[in-house]
Amino acid sequence: MQLSFDAADRLVELVHARRGAVAAEDAARVLFALERAPTTLARSLLADVVDGDARLTWLGTRVGLAGDECSETAIEDAELVVFDLETTGLSASRDRMCEIGAVRVRSLAIDETFETLVDPGVVLPPTIAALTGITAGELRGAPRAELAVRRFLAFAGDAPLVAHNARFDVGFLDRAVEQLTGQRVAAAVVDTVWLARRLLHRRSERFSLQQLAHFFGTTWQPCHRALPDALATTEILIALLGLAQERGARTISDVVELAAPRARRLHSKRSLVAGAPTTPGVYLFHDRNDTVLYVGKARDLRARLRSYFSGDRQRPAVEAALGALERVEWRVLGSELEAAIEELRLIRTLRPPANARVGRPDRYVYLMRRRERWSVVSEPGPLGPITSKRKAQLAARALDAFEGDDLAAAIPPLRARLRRLALDLRFEDAARLRDRLNALENVVERIAELDRLRRSSLCVLAPAREPGFRRAFFVFGGRVSARTLVQGPAGKLEVESGLAEAALAGPSLAPEDADELLVVSGFLRRPGPELRLVSLDASEILAA
Repeated sequence: MQLSFDAADRLVELVHARRGAVAAEDAARVLFALERAPTTLARSLLADVVDGDARLTWLGTRVGLAGDECSETAIEDAELVVFDLETTGLSASRDRMCEIGAVRVRSLAIDETFETLVDPGVVLPPTIAALTGITAGELRGAPRAELAVRRFLAFAGDAPLVAHNARFDVGFLDRAVEQLTGQRVAAAVVDTVWLARRLLHRRSERFSLQQLAHFFGTTWQPCHRALPDALATTEILIALLGLAQERGARTISDVVELAAPRARRLHSKRSLVAGAPTTPGVYLFHDRNDTVLYVGKARDLRARLRSYFSGDRQRPAVEAALGALERVEWRVLGSELEAAIEELRLIRTLRPPANARVGRPDRYVYLMRRRERWSVVSEPGPLGPITSKRKAQLAARALDAFEGDDLAAAIPPLRARLRRLALDLRFEDAARLRDRLNALENVVERIAELDRLRRSSLCVLAPAREPGFRRAFFVFGGRVSARTLVQGPAGKLEVESGLAEAALAGPSLAPEDADELLVVSGFLRRPGPELRLVSLDASEILAA
């Protein structure tokens, strides 16, 4: 039974991800890892799963979700059933329900209510009795769970269900329905907690039933009884539906999508990365207008792309890109090094909004000494580039008190001065100097690394995308250039051309070249097993 339910959950997720009914052959391939599955075989394999779960139904030879037609109902015409349960504890597997309350909503107005106590068949814990006010005597004559749930299901009919913190209530309801019918609740479920989180973002920090009732000023106040809590939830729902319409929601399916937990909303887009290879490469997130929102690189494209839909939080800009994501493009490359350089070049060219934290070479600055003062300039020079103009300004102010041109030599006397200021209790002056000193140390470290890289002459060999080929990255004169090599005379010609191009190009101080040097430097510190470092000698490169 558990295996069947696990398969049903996966099948429901697949239908959500494909945004519609799925061919039986495709569903069988996903669920049972079959390379090929004829329609007849696929239907026979899926029969027990589909027929045993009320959420699923056959639509010809395709598998779809039951009751999809009601999800397209306009919000103002919709019929919804808001329900709440009181239980003997928090575990759906161990505890039992002791009260059910429900409210039918038609056309954004309360239509009728349902209420029943439920005999749990166990002793009501004193804490629950004190919390709810329900007594053991009241439960003694109440209907058993089987009868109470049947009456509730008859009241609810095919209407979508609504609950506050629906995972809790639906968990108990699912278990009861499963014991009665062997199936689970088929209706769509709207969770007012998640709907409020989406619609009240930054307007409220708490989303408990009590807090939302206070926020919206509901007539009914939550009191840990099923029907009053369901009525309070109903008032909150009607207010939230109005906000949802302001956000552009038109149908119940739009509301279900808005109320879906983040993991489920992202899960529906997992099909966009289906078929991603396990090779290195770059990927681009596109919106519905095909604008590139984000560019990334990966050693394993499939693993990296799937990680975006695992439920882990991303930084806000990437979260926004995932919300608008409509298409994922990936480009296979030979190595992670090549992917990192290609990512840098794509970001520089496309400037995707979600890559805002990546440096902008057109805004990089350099330090330059002019007479007795240090200045921050945009003209390329040996003391840069520095990605943060503010950091460069702080470093320049720290250097103004130093007469030499060696930036690193200014750090020890500045540290000594900082200690004196602290001993003299001149804390404000010490704080200013501390900030300038930290900026100077960062700038000195960056400039020293760039100076070392600009003096480097080497070749990094990496796998190419094409089998039997290699990519050679020539690092010389502060630049990185690449060639694709193959064994034999053609490879020798490419190596000689690459070396000649590197020699003729001349030294570079350009910010774009500095960024690429720093990318290569990261791989040089810990080169992967697929990389090979050799000198800029044609015979050594060819031998390697």
